[in-house]
Amino acid sequence: MNLPRSGYTLPVFACASAVAALRWLQDDLAALPSVSIDLIEPAETVEIAIEQVARLSSTSALAITRSDPGDNLDLTRHTPVWAVVEVDEARAEEQESRGEVAIELQGGEGVGRILAADQPAIYTYARRLLETNLRQWSRSGQTMRVTVILPEGRLLAERTSNAAFGVVEGLSLLGTSGIAQPLSAPGQLETFRQALQQKASLENLVFCIGENGLDLAQSLGIKPERLLKTANWLGSMLVEAGAQKVQSILLFGYHGKLIKLAGGIFHTHHHVADARQEILAAHCAKVGLPTAEIQQVLASSTTEAGLKYLRELDASSGTTWVEQVYGSIADQIDQRAEAYIYTHSEQHVQVGSILFDRDRQIIVQSRKGDSLLSQVC
Repeated sequence: MNLPRSGYTLPVFACASAVAALRWLQDDLAALPSVSIDLIEPAETVEIAIEQVARLSSTSALAITRSDPGDNLDLTRHTPVWAVVEVDEARAEEQESRGEVAIELQGGEGVGRILAADQPAIYTYARRLLETNLRQWSRSGQTMRVTVILPEGRLLAERTSNAAFGVVEGLSLLGTSGIAQPLSAPGQLETFRQALQQKASLENLVFCIGENGLDLAQSLGIKPERLLKTANWLGSMLVEAGAQKVQSILLFGYHGKLIKLAGGIFHTHHHVADARQEILAAHCAKVGLPTAEIQQVLASSTTEAGLKYLRELDASSGTTWVEQVYGSIADQIDQRAEAYIYTHSEQHVQVGSILFDRDRQIIVQSRKGDSLLSQVC
């Protein structure tokens, strides 16, 4: 079996563009087909292809790379990543006297903005990566401004859940590693299945789609040895749990992902299927929410926005719509998941669910989820 190909995360391409622009600016190179980037995490140096470089002025240059996330269903595949590097000669003498290299990072068009902090969505690893690699090529006392631009970022962001996590107007330079593991590639499923097989003897397991779920689950006291990452392969992993005769599964995840299971969608990547607002609105109707309010929920841009609307209704009228609606959703997730396992493996596995919001606050624990939580902590 051919193993899925890993690629690199978006910060790596932003860094490569910035390094290429800096080198072109100060070394006046005839050609620059690629640059070497120290990934830091992992401790590895890689070559990243440079598509174009141009001098904009005597003190600024632009370079362009294209994202390659490997064998992933990743919407940033082939998207151009620009970086403009400007050297401030007026401040260079002042910095040189102190032997410092000052680097100012900015988010340009297509780089998202974190609403809560009112700053560009350039996270810790991306900043560390850029600063470390730029310093390797900078001159003593040099001061520079680096602006990362994602020309397609604003449009691509509309197809993500960024807004649900407080990032607007573009994509995030996010991640804790330079390697983009192919979690959505079919070959990665086999790795997840093998991990499940090794833990099947524990009988009671916890499935988390991503890193947010894993972190929050451990903070609640869930034993790490019972945790399994599934990425978007929830249906396949549930069936494997049945095949391995696991007794129970606690599904622990962001409501904007797990809600799909309530509608019978068992591969949760948005490229495969998406009916989140429709499922949320259906359960609003099921518990008796008035038609006008159901229409508002259905028109919400995200499930997070729909949840916010229900919370506002509860706060203004003293109702308990969030509890009723999400209680109904959680119970339906449990029922659909158990039926799915039995249909494909002829095994009865108890399934419970816990759903949290973008602030990592638990919205609901299903009745079975509440019971299973005490068994895995």
